[in-house]
Amino acid sequence: MAEPQSGPQSRRDQVEENLEEKLVEILRPELDAAEHELTADQQPAPESEQPAEKPAKPQTTDKDFFHALGGWGALLDIGLPWIAFLIVYGASDHNLRLALIVAVGSGALAAVLRLIRKQPLRNVFGGFVGVLISAWVANRTGDAKDVYVPGLLTNLGYGALYLITVLIRWPLFGVLYGVITQTGTAWRKDPAMLKGFSRATMVFVGLFAIRLIVQVPLYLAGYLNALGIAKVGLGLPFYALALWMAYAVLRGSLPPDKWDEARDHVTHLLRGNKK
Repeated sequence: MAEPQSGPQSRRDQVEENLEEKLVEILRPELDAAEHELTADQQPAPESEQPAEKPAKPQTTDKDFFHALGGWGALLDIGLPWIAFLIVYGASDHNLRLALIVAVGSGALAAVLRLIRKQPLRNVFGGFVGVLISAWVANRTGDAKDVYVPGLLTNLGYGALYLITVLIRWPLFGVLYGVITQTGTAWRKDPAMLKGFSRATMVFVGLFAIRLIVQVPLYLAGYLNALGIAKVGLGLPFYALALWMAYAVLRGSLPPDKWDEARDHVTHLLRGNKK
């Protein structure tokens, strides 16, 4: 049976073994801590510590989009004062002052009803300001047909503005979309969106052009009744038609996913929700 070595080599091995044991003992707390952290990182966090997912906003529909614009009530807000003016002026034996008072009063009444129902005033406000300006002009000149002059000038100005934005490839509808959605000019980098917004803007260029083509000759000829009928006919019904056409053109120009995104952006904004 061999005896254990007892020379310098044996003593050196014994010292190295003792040093290894001491080193392991010293480093044991750090090793245990590192192993614990590694295990904890691999385990899923408790439900209470996991970040809560942001609730997704419900996807809107085409009907929601139309209602957010104000629906048919918005069209009535815009045209009611002009209908009232035409009816009262004809029924009162051309009493201009009375017709102007009724027109302004009907605009104010629409605003009050919106306030009572806590509904948006954007359409009422725009239409009411237009009626006030038109009433002031007609009252100053004393000529009933001049009540339509501000409207003619407005159509001329808007038509020119919309057309210019399309010609320089910055269609107004696209610019407004970039502003209200806080996406800047990103839409211009997408050929489909640029094309869609250009087409939708051109629909309203056509709206303003047709109004001028029909109403300006009637104004110059002094055909007040015909001018009033044209004002009403090219107001509510024609605006509704142009709105539908612009809506259809934009929707047909965009892929379904991009249309849904654009509609959701605008609908949530019109409803007063932050994206």
